[in-house]
Amino acid sequence: MAPIGTTAEYDLVVIGGGSGGLAAAKEASNLGAKVAVLDYVTPTPLGTKWGLGGTCVNVGCIPKKLMHQAALLGEAVHDARSYGWELPPAENIKHNWEELREAVQNHIKSVNWVTRVELRDKKVEYINGLGTFKDPHTIQTVTKQGERLLHAKYILIAVGGRPRYLNIPGAEYGISSDDIFSLEKSPGKTLVIGAGYIGLECAGFLNGLGYDATVMVRSIILRGFDQQMANIVADAMKLKGVKFLEQCEPQSVEKQPDGRLLIKWTDSAGAEYSDVYDTLLFAVGRRALTKDLLLENAGVLVKDGSDKIDATNEQTNVPHIYAVGDVLYKKPELTPVAIHAGRLLARRLFGQSTVQMDYANVATTVFSPLEYGSVGLSEEQATCAHGENNIEVYHAYYKPTEFFIPQRSILHCYIKVVALREGEQKVLGMHFIGPQAGEIIQGFAAALKCNLTMQALLSTVGIHPTTAEEFTRISVTKRSGQDPNPASCCS
Repeated sequence: MAPIGTTAEYDLVVIGGGSGGLAAAKEASNLGAKVAVLDYVTPTPLGTKWGLGGTCVNVGCIPKKLMHQAALLGEAVHDARSYGWELPPAENIKHNWEELREAVQNHIKSVNWVTRVELRDKKVEYINGLGTFKDPHTIQTVTKQGERLLHAKYILIAVGGRPRYLNIPGAEYGISSDDIFSLEKSPGKTLVIGAGYIGLECAGFLNGLGYDATVMVRSIILRGFDQQMANIVADAMKLKGVKFLEQCEPQSVEKQPDGRLLIKWTDSAGAEYSDVYDTLLFAVGRRALTKDLLLENAGVLVKDGSDKIDATNEQTNVPHIYAVGDVLYKKPELTPVAIHAGRLLARRLFGQSTVQMDYANVATTVFSPLEYGSVGLSEEQATCAHGENNIEVYHAYYKPTEFFIPQRSILHCYIKVVALREGEQKVLGMHFIGPQAGEIIQGFAAALKCNLTMQALLSTVGIHPTTAEEFTRISVTKRSGQDPNPASCCS
């Protein structure tokens, strides 16, 4: 480490210690580069902060999946009676928020520690400081020990993003996904503003844990996803008890003497409503943290009207400065995307590789109570790209075997395959709503990468009884008008 106040020389300086930045840093170091990673978390308005690892580990995918699992276990407890398990009366089975929060936070801290140890073992220098550009090759930071300047051959911007807050009176009383996983007390009756995947996932697990959860939909549900599937997800959530306020806009938040929040809103007709909640959670999108970097000192441009960087093969308009992850314009904001892009970039810079990141056909899953996994084009996107008469949409409802005995609703268990209409019918998109959606859609994502066709899909023998096999049995098209409901499970 260079003495404080001097300039240290590096092959690569990474600004941002999240998944994409860390993946690039470790891969570059493995290939012999001298690497430094800067990471700093600005506390939320509530004061929440966290350790090394970025959004996914600390306030994103990992704690979300753990709380989703906790909610699923609550549902499984009730199912267990139908399978012969003798349990206490339902009213005596309680959930303890404080115990869950502590378990989740302990796991996160263990990952923070392992991440720091791994950087040390790979000889990547970790600097707990906010990095800003001093000039195109120099990063300036201030740590507890004082100011440091880092001069680099290459610089990687991997700072990710943070949640947006609405500009309404009393917004300061709201929280975001940056806070929900570490709340000291249970959230109680919660209003989630925003119906993207973060909003639906949070409302879903809160409802599953026994809390009153309401989603305020300002425009559409799951923007960017297949809208038929999105509305099925919402209908399934409604069946489980999540409330939806559709086409509404929040107007103000007032803190009451007892600490609860009086929230006022209007609907599309201008009618005014109000209710009192314990927690207000904003899930209205995220902003890239590029404005904090002083990009103008390096000449790095952002897309007009945006805070995101429009890069080509992760390269910004300044040739030696790159970007990965959520700061990129019109690229999937997903952890595995950032990781893969970061590794491939490091291999091109230091390993003589020429392999570029392929951002097409990236699978994803919404961890709503009844999960939704998808890969490829939505029905709307396929129609726009190829024309309605040139695509075929296969669809089916199905019955998960594990739902039979507890007689759980199968009303929203639905799959869809979007394909070209002619020839072998190349598959353009696959969509699945049901249990373990992520595990199921991941395998089909590999098949889509290999130019899967309907002919190949329907010639595949399924594993019985599974829900994934339903894709190999799908035969009814929307165009045919035939009933997509299953006749039996074994023939």
